[in-house]
Amino acid sequence: MEIFSSLVLVLVLAVLILVTWQKAASGLSLPPGPQALPLIGNLLMIDKHAPFKSFMKWSKTYGPVMTVYLGPQRFVVLVGYDTVKEALVDHAEDFADRAPFPFLERAVKGYGLAISNGERWRQLRRFTLTTLRNFGMGRKRMEQWTLQESRHMLKSFEETKSAPVNPAPFLIRTVSNVICSLVFGQRFEYEDKMFLHLLQIISNIQRYASSPSAQLFNFFPWLMELLPGSQHTLVLSEMDEIRDFIMSKIKEHEQDLDFTDPKDFIDCFLIKLKQEKDDPDTEFHKNNLMGTVVNLFFAGTETTSTTINYSLMLLIKYPHIQEQMQKEIDRVIGRDRIPTMEDRKSLPFTDAVIHEVQRYLDIVPLNIPHYATHDISFRGYVIPKGTGIIPLLHSVLRDEEQWEKPWTFNPEHFLDASGNFKKSPAFLPFSAGKRSCVGESLARMELFLFIVSLLQKFSFSCPNGPEDIDLSPELSSFAILLRPYQLIASPR
Repeated sequence: MEIFSSLVLVLVLAVLILVTWQKAASGLSLPPGPQALPLIGNLLMIDKHAPFKSFMKWSKTYGPVMTVYLGPQRFVVLVGYDTVKEALVDHAEDFADRAPFPFLERAVKGYGLAISNGERWRQLRRFTLTTLRNFGMGRKRMEQWTLQESRHMLKSFEETKSAPVNPAPFLIRTVSNVICSLVFGQRFEYEDKMFLHLLQIISNIQRYASSPSAQLFNFFPWLMELLPGSQHTLVLSEMDEIRDFIMSKIKEHEQDLDFTDPKDFIDCFLIKLKQEKDDPDTEFHKNNLMGTVVNLFFAGTETTSTTINYSLMLLIKYPHIQEQMQKEIDRVIGRDRIPTMEDRKSLPFTDAVIHEVQRYLDIVPLNIPHYATHDISFRGYVIPKGTGIIPLLHSVLRDEEQWEKPWTFNPEHFLDASGNFKKSPAFLPFSAGKRSCVGESLARMELFLFIVSLLQKFSFSCPNGPEDIDLSPELSSFAILLRPYQLIASPR
């Protein structure tokens, strides 16, 4: 009888909380959305392996601006190109802030560029963009670093002697070395044990960040912290290894620092740190240096290597597209001359395929959530202060009003009737507005140079033919995780 009475009491309290909670929300001009439960919100209704699918389904009922509750946290989801562009570009100031992201905050101790807001974000973003450009991001200097690394990549594929291999380890080493050159001032040998260990940690963390477990950590960090032996504990301990490695590099840079000749990003940050050491409001200190280097190291390694990997999957799946790219590359560059970024304008089909790979891959479908640091009026609704905002990039890259065949891999999305490359305003894989990716031009350069270099020298296939390639992702939450596959690189 006591147990029954307790259950009734709990039920009554839950109903009271629900009524109070809904009454409080009803006083706001919130966008519509699915009915939510106290504390857990809409979590039981969401596809935990691909949350964006649930958002897309709900938007057909509630429209392009809707309210959802992920645990106790309220979010407004923005769906479709017009809506996302209006928010991030036309109302850039209102939508510039980043939402709390407990897992990322724990990983970088709350510092760095990616999750910061206010003056810290402004100072770090301005400095990071300027420094990356000074070191040639999107220019000849960085182009040369990328081309030098491509030689090592090509050699590693040659050494496979056409045996089936998982290409992911080859590609992540190559791409990571470009950002390592920029940030640490050095590249690592492909068999360097520490380098390989760090890359494995990055892959582990990326996998965890896209798992349902990580989403629970973001929604209920206080609860997950109480669970001993949880996966997040192991992942965060691995994150400490990354931090220890970066700190060792910072100490090396401090010992060899030349104020007149900075060699890399860390050197430039240390010089700025020393210049502003007496400014109590400066954001240039070692915590932010550590956090920003972590941001660059991760973002500059995983996403670009995954995109190249997916490119190869698609070219194996659609061999006629691979052949057409190779014919264009052979005609414009040949098989011996090293490609340059100048060649891109003469390779419209190749350029179109690379763009379509990014659109079709949809690598960060949810975007990194934004945040309302004040009440925002948007499309007749009020987004209250403290609300998370999800500009759904998936809905932009699959917008049926912007793309002729949004659910099909179709390079013609980026070609006009004469076969010339054409831009699309809805091509936003790097997001848009004030929070767009700082490394966008570097990523574009790497994708073009690495993919063209690979197709110059190799034809790609898989042991059991194109039908064996499964393009559907293994996980589609925070980021896309590809299914592993075997690739054969046959010299041309």
